[in-house]
Amino acid sequence: MSVMDAVQALDAQYVLQTYRRAPIVLSRGCGSWLFDADDRAYLDFLSGIGVASLGHAHPRLAQALGDQAQTLLHTSNLFFHPLQGRLAARLAALSGLPRAFFCNSGTEAVEACLKLARRYWSTAGRPRPGLVALEHGFHGRTCGSLALTFHESYRAPFEPLLSDVTFISPGDPAAVAAAMTEATAAIVLEPIQGEGGVRPLTPAFAGAVAQACQRTGALLIADDVQCGLGRTGPPVDFSALGRRPDLVAVGKARGAGVPVGAALSSQAVADAISPGDHGSTYGGNLLACRAALVFLDELIDGGVLDHVRDVGARLSLALQAWPARHRAIVDVRGAGLMQGIELAFDAAPVVEAARARGLLVNATAQRVVRLLPPLTISHAEIDEGLMRLEAAILDVSEGRTA
Repeated sequence: MSVMDAVQALDAQYVLQTYRRAPIVLSRGCGSWLFDADDRAYLDFLSGIGVASLGHAHPRLAQALGDQAQTLLHTSNLFFHPLQGRLAARLAALSGLPRAFFCNSGTEAVEACLKLARRYWSTAGRPRPGLVALEHGFHGRTCGSLALTFHESYRAPFEPLLSDVTFISPGDPAAVAAAMTEATAAIVLEPIQGEGGVRPLTPAFAGAVAQACQRTGALLIADDVQCGLGRTGPPVDFSALGRRPDLVAVGKARGAGVPVGAALSSQAVADAISPGDHGSTYGGNLLACRAALVFLDELIDGGVLDHVRDVGARLSLALQAWPARHRAIVDVRGAGLMQGIELAFDAAPVVEAARARGLLVNATAQRVVRLLPPLTISHAEIDEGLMRLEAAILDVSEGRTA
C-alpha cells in the first residue's frame, strides 16, 4: 500500500469527513516550497490559507518554538506569564487599539468581538440587538460568526443562528444608511473579502460606513483575519476604511502556523468589560505568544513588511496584464499578496491543473483563483508561480493536458 493509500484509508475510517482534500500527502516544507511523501516539490501560493506567513520551517520561528517547548508551554489564564503583556503592547502599537483579548483562531476572534460589542451596549444600559454584515462576507464557522456569513449554503443547515442580522451589498453605499439605525450594535466587515472572492471595499462604501457609525453610534468591527497583518502591504488592512474600528479580529498570519487569534479593542469598549465576561483556556499561552512575537519581530523589524510592499507590487502589476491577454480571465483584484483571479468558468479545474504543474492555489466564490503566498516569497518565486498558473489557466481554457 502506498503512503497516499494508507493515509487516505485512516482518514476515511477515523476522521470526520468535513473536507474535500487534494490527493497529496504533504510531509515537509522549506521557505515557499512544500514537499509530498514522494518528495515532489510544490510552490506554495496558498500558505495554509494565509497562515504560514513566514513560509515553512522558518529558522528563527523553529528555534523559538523549540526553546519555549523546553521551558513552559501553557499555564492557563488563571496566572500571569511574561509574554502576553508584551504581545498586547506590540499589537496596540501596531493597530492603535489599546486592548487585546487572546484566543486561538479567527472565528474565535470574531465571536469575541460580537460579545464585546453586545456587552458594550448592555453596560451602557441601552442593549442593541442589531448587527449589519455584508453580502459575500465570510467570518468563520462558529455559530455567531456563521450568522454573519452571507452565503446561505454555509448557514442553512445550522439555523436558527443569531437573529437581527441585516446583509447589505458592499457595492451600494446608500444601503449602509438605510440598514444602520440606533438599534444597531455593530457593523461587521472585511476590508477585503477573502472567501467571498477577494473583493476590496470601495472608498465610497467605507466612507458611508464611517458616516453611519458616527450618526448612529454603532460600533465598527473589522475582520482583518485574512487581509491584515501585512498581507496587503500595510501592517493593518483596516487603515483602508478611513476610520479606526472599535474592534478588530486578527488571526491566521499572526502565529505563522501556530494557532493564534485576538480581538483588539478600543478603550471605550474595554471599559465596559468585567472579569468573567469572556475567556479562553488556551488563548494567549506562552507558545502562541512566542510565535506571534517572532512573527511581529520579522514583520516590522526584520523587513518583511517592506518586502511585501515590494514583491506584492510585482505580483499585482503582472496580474493586471492578464485580462487583456486571456479571454478566460474576467477580472483581477486584491492588494499586495492577497490576489484573486476571476475566471469565466469554474476555477476548480485550474486549481487541479496548477497542482499538476507543482503550484498550490485554491478556488473561492466558485470562479476565483485565490493567491495567498507566504509574506517571505521571493521575486523569482513570484515569477515562477505566475508562469505555472498562467499555463494552468491555458491548460483548462484550451482543453490541453499539462
